[in-house]
Amino acid sequence: MAINMASRDKDGFPSLSRCHGCLVSPDRREVVVFVSRSRTDPLLRDLANGAPVAVVFCRPLTHETLQLKGERARLRQLELDEWERMRAAGRAFAAESLALGFPDYFSNLIMASSSTEATAVVFTPVAVFEQTPGPKAGTRLEPRS
Repeated sequence: MAINMASRDKDGFPSLSRCHGCLVSPDRREVVVFVSRSRTDPLLRDLANGAPVAVVFCRPLTHETLQLKGERARLRQLELDEWERMRAAGRAFAAESLALGFPDYFSNLIMASSSTEATAVVFTPVAVFEQTPGPKAGTRLEPRS
């Protein structure tokens, strides 16, 4: 899964980062996304200042894509079991990249810093959008009743 996160500063200038995995809380109310600290300074600063967050989740093999938006996010250290989840997400991304014909070093470069210095970004989604290319792209998805 390819995951990207974006926000903005107080002047509306965008900040963004590649993410290294995610998880959904057991109650399905929060999403936790893992990012590299060293590659994400502007984004982390914007989120710490209360800026909104948008995260795009895409399956490279199929282009199936969802976007989640949150009004605020909080930052925290990764919990012990989350390190392995992050490494597993990196392996899954590498497998999809290889299936698409990209060389090993492609995914290794993208996921490299996640092995030693990462942080968790936690947010509550307030909106979900279909972003798979096609006629439904941009459609807001509503919760099932």
